[in-house]
Amino acid sequence: MAGMVCYKPGARSRLIYAIREYTGRKDQPKGFGWRDLRDLLVRARVQLGGPIVLVWDNVRLHLTAGMREFIAGNAHWLTVFQLPSYAPDLNPQEGIWSLVKREIGNLAAVDLGQITRAVKRRLKQIQYRPDLVDACLAATELIPDG
Repeated sequence: MAGMVCYKPGARSRLIYAIREYTGRKDQPKGFGWRDLRDLLVRARVQLGGPIVLVWDNVRLHLTAGMREFIAGNAHWLTVFQLPSYAPDLNPQEGIWSLVKREIGNLAAVDLGQITRAVKRRLKQIQYRPDLVDACLAATELIPDG
């Protein structure tokens, strides 16, 4: 899973995400690559209709040469700030993952597909609750009150 919480003053908060389910097929990637993150950022830009200021953690994938080149080549619409090395308390996306885990934590799934469907269902529910997305940002204390 990869996701981002999106905030714009005067607009409804948004959650944009992508999920990949590894099924073991030959030549199928097991996880996300930098190109997948690039595509998610481009999708966010299209959906949000403007430039993006991205604040993200230091996951190794965020620091790859391909990702750095993409960021540098798109500096006219993409500004990136890196969080400190380990600072989940400053990352509102961690609050989203916590909400998902809380909902499906006791799921006795019969297969990966059932887990994937449960995660997608919960993320879709969160998408329609901007108050939950806002609460994840408020929990970081990165924005001033009022």
